[in-house]
Amino acid sequence: MKRILYLTFSLNIILALASCGQPPSGKGAGEVESSPASAVQFRVETVAGNLQVPWAIAFAPDGRMFFTERPGKVRVIENGGLRTEPLATITDAEPSGESGLMDLALHPQFAANHLLYLTYAYRGEGQLVRVVRFRETGAALTDRKVIIENIPAAQYHAGCRARFGPDGKLYVTTGDATERELAQQMNSLAGKTLRLNDDGSVPADNPFMGQQNVRPEIWSYGHRNAQGIDWQPGTNLQFQTEHGPSVFDGPGGGDEVNI
Repeated sequence: MKRILYLTFSLNIILALASCGQPPSGKGAGEVESSPASAVQFRVETVAGNLQVPWAIAFAPDGRMFFTERPGKVRVIENGGLRTEPLATITDAEPSGESGLMDLALHPQFAANHLLYLTYAYRGEGQLVRVVRFRETGAALTDRKVIIENIPAAQYHAGCRARFGPDGKLYVTTGDATERELAQQMNSLAGKTLRLNDDGSVPADNPFMGQQNVRPEIWSYGHRNAQGIDWQPGTNLQFQTEHGPSVFDGPGGGDEVNI
């Protein structure tokens, strides 16, 4: 059975400005030296405005940009402009605080199958999150299929990032629903990274598959609210970014990068 080791470290970026006194005398563990502003050139271009809390972006092979607005709309930018009407309005999405319609992920074979995945909060027995698959037809989203649901949520710490890995599996990060003990409970989907097949079934090689009182979807656990996930090309090493406390549940700061 594959064993997964997650190493967590904090990245403290120290910006040394000439007007702010003497620079630090040395570098501590985990500190990253900033690059001179002149080293990288950026150009900022506005492609759409007056949006309602845009949350996620995904680019189709044909150049279209799909994105979500947290109140519940899926929008499209094409040919350099915003399509007037939404591609879809997710009527069962429940926007509350920082949750609502969140991530959008395209299937690795999107060009052929046009499958699109959304993560969003909804109202069930309390606040919950589900992952739903649709088929994009160009003008609408059809063929709705729930991939996984009943993920504990709250108006804060609801996750929920979804990404396909190099192995073709769907990875979903979930928040601890502001109940930190849930992240350590293996019979709960809260505060975890989940690993699924594209149809919502559980891969046979998941690390906790077959263990008693453990959800087989779990890939990693002990997370507060991870909302970024990607893989290093060549090594397939997985990186996650995770939000640290923001005063109401602990001292501010402490964001993490998990490997």
